[in-house]
Amino acid sequence: MSAQKIIPEHIAIIMDGNGRWANKRRLPRIAGHSRGAKVIKSIVQSCDQIGVKYLTLYTFSTENWKRPEQEVNFLMQLLSGFLAKEIQHLVDKNIQFSTIGRIEQLPKKAQEVIAKAKDKTKNNTGITLILALNYGGRSEILNAAIKLYADIETGKVALDKINEKIFAKYLYTAGIPDPDLLIRTSGEMRISNFLLWQLSYSEFYITEKFWPDFDETELKLAINCFQKRKRRFGGIEHKKG
Repeated sequence: MSAQKIIPEHIAIIMDGNGRWANKRRLPRIAGHSRGAKVIKSIVQSCDQIGVKYLTLYTFSTENWKRPEQEVNFLMQLLSGFLAKEIQHLVDKNIQFSTIGRIEQLPKKAQEVIAKAKDKTKNNTGITLILALNYGGRSEILNAAIKLYADIETGKVALDKINEKIFAKYLYTAGIPDPDLLIRTSGEMRISNFLLWQLSYSEFYITEKFWPDFDETELKLAINCFQKRKRRFGGIEHKKG
């Protein structure tokens, strides 16, 4: 009897290549972002059907503010419009919506639709879709350290009791299991300040496909690759028999 294949509980994706996808077709960069947004819906649905419990998408980084103002404004409008349109779908499909990052620095309209989506889906029990918005791994760790220091100063936490488990409770991802699998599109070999703490023992899958071309077939290839890995978490593999 063959062993049951393990489905990653948490998949994180760096959705890269929207601009290059558009440039390759001699289209404006925003066309790539629009196409990329449409891919999200199908990938969330596929992950849910496969049995993935958490899906985190690197949507907008703290560094993305450096892009041209017109592009940033379009991305914020795209975010608000996409979420507003998909809230009922999230509710109907039992998908819980969440975010990580400095949401309070996003435009007011984006903050409002994010809050609405979270509220409408807070009781859903299916896959949890997490958008990393205005997110940076270094700023997340720094923010956690500042909050922890404040609690040490007020006596809420004893200095000699601090360990990795306690520190993790101060991260944006508190209560969420670390990703089992990180997928990056467009072939780039870096993590771009994404989930620096949480990716310590994640398996990586890099595809040359740009995000707008990513589909269920490529998702299944990534999961199949993950299932062939031997995860030892710093230890050694114990042979049976």
